[in-house]
Amino acid sequence: MDARELEVRARAEGTPVITGDTATFVWRGRGPVFLQGDFQDWRGEPLALERVAPGLWVRSLALPRDAYVEYALFDARGQRLRDDFNPRVSDNGFGDVNHAFYMPEGGPSLPARRPRGAPRGRVTQHRVDMSDVGLDGERTVHLYAPPTREPVPLLVVFDGEDYLRRVRLPELVDTLVADERMRPVALALVSNGGMTRGVEYACSEYTVALLLWKVLPLARANLPLLDERHHPGAHAVLGASLGGLMALFTGLRAPEVFGRVLAQSGAFVVENHEFVVFDLARHVPRRPLRVWMSCGRFEVLLEGNQRLAPLLTASGHRVEYREFSGGHNYPAWRDDVVRGLECLFPPVLSPRRR
Repeated sequence: MDARELEVRARAEGTPVITGDTATFVWRGRGPVFLQGDFQDWRGEPLALERVAPGLWVRSLALPRDAYVEYALFDARGQRLRDDFNPRVSDNGFGDVNHAFYMPEGGPSLPARRPRGAPRGRVTQHRVDMSDVGLDGERTVHLYAPPTREPVPLLVVFDGEDYLRRVRLPELVDTLVADERMRPVALALVSNGGMTRGVEYACSEYTVALLLWKVLPLARANLPLLDERHHPGAHAVLGASLGGLMALFTGLRAPEVFGRVLAQSGAFVVENHEFVVFDLARHVPRRPLRVWMSCGRFEVLLEGNQRLAPLLTASGHRVEYREFSGGHNYPAWRDDVVRGLECLFPPVLSPRRR
């Protein structure tokens, strides 16, 4: 494809120009221009675009055909440049707004809107006083009550405000339940501690206790929950990155309450340091967990996930592990968490579907 044809396609279709498994980034303007993105896990030196005509710069990459990709262009000083051929941007939750695209076989896991007429759950905001457990101030917890009066499992969500705003988890659950792809669940979306997030999520026994002392009583008082005393392990916990690490740790430490774990891109190994979940995974559990784990193929965290999943399986936990073609961001987690919800909360089919 010559330079003129590339530019014509970029203006008509947007960038990158995709042919099969090849994505070609096209830039019109002064150079030099550099590219960085999920395909490098945002590490190492940016990739230089090649000047193929006066003021026209390109770079081609082979990518998985089902990938979701975020990227940025930079000038020689390291300043971000706007890609005028790609208006799609993503505020991915980590402080930057990136350009984004799907490869031909990728795409959102659900429609942007709920099915018309689908029952909706109700989200309420609560402030939990932390002073009596040795922490300053209050913590925000959003509770989602599904549109049912029947007792349901509770799914506790770390980084709850991100899952509420970026993943739109209550809307996603509404849609999956309406389509009979999962059973109804309640949600407790727990905000993190801001500057103390890393300490709270690095396998903290105190965070597990806060869920049992604060979040679970709040949820019981406001939601129609299954009683874990009669249904051991009925509830679940979800998180991404360090939140994924904390989700698995919570299940391993309190399996009689949280018997199901959804860990997205779990940060189980950081800077070659294995967290204690590896040691816990090697022990025969007092109550096996149902674990759903996933990680992006572009992520530096992938190797730790690949090593931990078989350890959990060998100890007797029921583990579903998958890898998706994406990086470390909330849009990718939104697309992928659907599979985890369907796996751990299979639908109770209505009589017409049995």
